[in-house]
Amino acid sequence: MKTLLFIRHAKSSWEDISQKDFDRPLNDRGKKDAPEMAARVKEKGIKIDLIVSSPAKRAKKTASLFAEEFGIEKGDILLVDGLYEPTKEAFETAITNLPDKADTVALFSHNPTITEFVNTLSNVRIDDMPTCAVFAVSIDAPTWASFRSADAAFLFFDYPKNPLG
Repeated sequence: MKTLLFIRHAKSSWEDISQKDFDRPLNDRGKKDAPEMAARVKEKGIKIDLIVSSPAKRAKKTASLFAEEFGIEKGDILLVDGLYEPTKEAFETAITNLPDKADTVALFSHNPTITEFVNTLSNVRIDDMPTCAVFAVSIDAPTWASFRSADAAFLFFDYPKNPLG
């Protein structure tokens, strides 16, 4: 059994409009939301084995704040170029290439594709992954390579402004 957490990066700054999209940092709200969401995930009894992230600055920073909460070294975060401006195929490739020793993986990426992709995984549909939202599924598979042919079961969906969170 494998578990996947899809996490959209936290709220980013638009303060410098001349800055490249790839280089945008988190704003103050994003820096507050990411540790809070990481703590909520941890409170659910989830132990993350591996963090995989888009190399964009805001995604890497969100991933590093989750890593702190879970005691994972920032240097152990796996950066995957295809998770920035991703396609469905990029998500599938990133997942099927994960090391099998990691049973629970947190994957950090961007909208709109992260929303589109999570909607293909189970019978649960969401309109939008807000910033720092977490969509979790369990995968009935012994290896990540068999991800697409395996059954996925919805576990939870949470986001910073969730009144039930």
